[in-house]
Amino acid sequence: MENQDNQPTIPQPLVSEESLSPEERARRRFVGWLLGIVGAVVGVLLCIPLVRMALYPLFAKSGRAGWSDLGDANQYASLSTPERRVIQIQDVDGWRQTISEKVVYVTKGPNGKLRVLTAVCPHLGCEVAWDSSLNKFKCPCHGGTFAPDGKYLSGPPPRGMDTLPVDIQNGRLMVRYEYFRNLVPNKEVIG
Repeated sequence: MENQDNQPTIPQPLVSEESLSPEERARRRFVGWLLGIVGAVVGVLLCIPLVRMALYPLFAKSGRAGWSDLGDANQYASLSTPERRVIQIQDVDGWRQTISEKVVYVTKGPNGKLRVLTAVCPHLGCEVAWDSSLNKFKCPCHGGTFAPDGKYLSGPPPRGMDTLPVDIQNGRLMVRYEYFRNLVPNKEVIG
């Protein structure tokens, strides 16, 4: 719309604010506040899932690995040398789940009870292997050696091989995999 001077005209409101009665003005203010509050509540409700998703990793606990089955406990009764086993573990970190394979050794402790050792060297984390010709564990990275029960013998590792929690459930040998801090003299679980 243009007037005679080719100037655009500003459309006028249908009802001017001054022409309204005080009750009508109060009603308009109330409706405006009501719409503002409803809009804010809807906005907050829509943001809750986004905030929960963003903050979930901060409050989620890293799950411990579950128990892994190493077979019938009776099959280890005549165990004379450490036996290498590969177990699958499921790690849960925040919302990420991974399944990995870990090497463990089933052996007997000095008292004859079954023990499960992690194959991770406590020095720098290389995979320790059983050397049957030497009758001891040997780390290929820096030459650390360990007795058949995992005790420290020689080399740079600060301690012996780490034992894992074991349990006999319904005649089955079960193990729970854990991670340990490297380069410290005492066994320290980190996950």
